[in-house]
Amino acid sequence: MTTKLSSDTLQLGDPVEHRGVVIAALFPRRQPVAEYLTLEEALPLGFRVEEVDGSGSVPELKVYNPLEANVLLYDGEELLGAKQNRILNVTVLAAGQSETLIPVSCVEEGRWSTRSAFFSSSRHAAYPELRRQKAEQLSPNPFARGAAQSIVWDEVRGKVARHEVASPTLAASDVFERRENDLDALRRRFALQPGQSGAVFAAGGRICLDYVSRPDAFARLYPKLLNGYLLDAIEWLDQTPVDADDIAGFLLASEAAPGSRRPSAALGEDVRFRGCGLVGSGLELRGEVVQWCAFSSDTAGASTTIARPSRRSV
Repeated sequence: MTTKLSSDTLQLGDPVEHRGVVIAALFPRRQPVAEYLTLEEALPLGFRVEEVDGSGSVPELKVYNPLEANVLLYDGEELLGAKQNRILNVTVLAAGQSETLIPVSCVEEGRWSTRSAFFSSSRHAAYPELRRQKAEQLSPNPFARGAAQSIVWDEVRGKVARHEVASPTLAASDVFERRENDLDALRRRFALQPGQSGAVFAAGGRICLDYVSRPDAFARLYPKLLNGYLLDAIEWLDQTPVDADDIAGFLLASEAAPGSRRPSAALGEDVRFRGCGLVGSGLELRGEVVQWCAFSSDTAGASTTIARPSRRSV
């Protein structure tokens, strides 16, 4: 790969720590070039996400973009409704005035019945551990866009059980709803910073990085990503926090990890990388890193994780 997320692309802010949870802001060093709307902005303007047809297809959805603007659909964003809730497998930049098939995974195992004609946007993105497991499956094969559905269901099922949530359809969204008060208490500690374009989250020895090229887009994505971060964090509260060196090292490892690329499902190139103790993906458009996400991994070369204590009961 020639284009990377690197120290000349962004700057790492000071980490904020609360009860063992650490989040550090990322700030861009360059003016963004690519222009795009987020899902939140596009849906009220006529952008639609729907099943591929009346029968539906679990690993794919269809997006219809009647707008002149491109629309960024972010890795792990959850879509609610239609026949079952889904999450984005990778980031997709849907071109203006286009129809596109996007790769998704189901996060609601027990439902296959129509709830709405179109999908709505959730207030949360998938939590990092689920996104990490999805990335682990996708990264070895740059041509793969679908995660193993059974592994995604197993992880969601475990999350529902650990949080003791009564969910008739085993929906990940039910766990977020059940823990809303706990999430709200933590959210107040990790406010968005002016000009912020990404974040590094760490809890329980795991680290997750998210970045987009436009601070205005990240401002709209951050509340979703933060809810995902904190749902994982609830299980690791009051454990030993990572230090600033761990976070800086993770950022450097993301830059150094070997990767591959192929045409995206829509605009740009889909990047996959694995190694240096992490796994992740990105989206590049005409040489610009538009999106990047990385997750610490025990199976991707030399580990960058710290020793993990036992998960606390919740």
